[in-house]
Amino acid sequence: MKSIRTIMNTSFYLFMCATLILGCKENSTSGKTNQLDPDEILSSIADRLYGAVQSASSPRLPRSVEDGKVRYTSSEGWTSGFLPGMLWMIADYDNSRDWTQYAELYTKQLEEVQYLTSHHDLGFMLYNSYGRGYTASNSDIYKQVLVNGAKSLASRYDSLVGMVKSWDRPGKWQYPVIIDNMMNLEYLFWATRATGDSSYYAMALSHATSTLRDHYRADVSCYHVVDYDTLTGEPIWKGTHQGLADESIWARGQAWGLYGFAMAYRETEDVMFLEHARRIATFLMNHGQMPLDKVPYWDLEDPDIPNAPRDVSAAAIMASGLIELSTYVPEEREAYIDYAMEMLVSLSENYRYESASESFFFLDQSVGNKPKNKEVSIPIIYADYYFIEALLRLKQSQI
Repeated sequence: MKSIRTIMNTSFYLFMCATLILGCKENSTSGKTNQLDPDEILSSIADRLYGAVQSASSPRLPRSVEDGKVRYTSSEGWTSGFLPGMLWMIADYDNSRDWTQYAELYTKQLEEVQYLTSHHDLGFMLYNSYGRGYTASNSDIYKQVLVNGAKSLASRYDSLVGMVKSWDRPGKWQYPVIIDNMMNLEYLFWATRATGDSSYYAMALSHATSTLRDHYRADVSCYHVVDYDTLTGEPIWKGTHQGLADESIWARGQAWGLYGFAMAYRETEDVMFLEHARRIATFLMNHGQMPLDKVPYWDLEDPDIPNAPRDVSAAAIMASGLIELSTYVPEEREAYIDYAMEMLVSLSENYRYESASESFFFLDQSVGNKPKNKEVSIPIIYADYYFIEALLRLKQSQI
């Protein structure tokens, strides 16, 4: 006969096992139990944003908030297209107010960008603003601006390198290409559909293929910058300009890649891009330094973790990319949606910008360039853009 102590120990063991199993079950379904109401959050954003554009004395383009004051950008700054894009998205969502007049007003501020050839960010600047406006209005004027801008972006393509040059930094790099540039390829894909000129598609395809080959390490993390020799077209340096170190894992860069390759698959239906997007998703979702609330540290190899700054913008970009990716991979759809949902719940509940009710910004705690101590742990406009996009994509996925 078993002793009373043995029976009690066995009972306690079984009780603890059951408790642990139940706890694991609750944790494994946290993405499902944390319910998110996209309409409630979008309505709150719309209220803030409408008040901000109504009270603005002039249509200036906000970038961030520092020391409690809004920092604006010129039309030629790479973040200039995000607010107009946000206004077009909200205009499509909320027909109870006259958003179109404000979307048009702020979009107009970027008209001269169509002739900008000094950097690669015309996708962020024009496709997010005029592109969304063209989808809403079918305006020939908007289309012409977009076509001109695509020509300007294409002027930075070099057939030897096979990529669009990101920055002009003579003396530092010969032909730098950054992972962010994946996001601007959507504009070139669109240009082929709009004009019938297949050269834009060919440029975008070549750029995406070369990025997959040259920017990614064996573990599927990516470099921020790859510099190319202008005489041979071959990579001569790889590093991470805005991350902790050249070989570190800069969170926003990883998010750009996930989003960019999901988009590249949508535009080309090339399974190579789909499989790469899936590998990036697996890498990020299972990374040991990803916090429990799914809002990544600005660099996943920062030695100050868990006290390192989070990057809300990286979470918003990643969530939007995962939701799109979920539509192409039925067998992973639930996992991707659940993970994105957890990120969006965390953002909406724990990372709101505590400000007056009228504000261009809804989210806080993004990181722009920590190595230079610029825009660290503050609201930045592109976080809100991709947050809104992710919420709208989530709503669409639930239909």
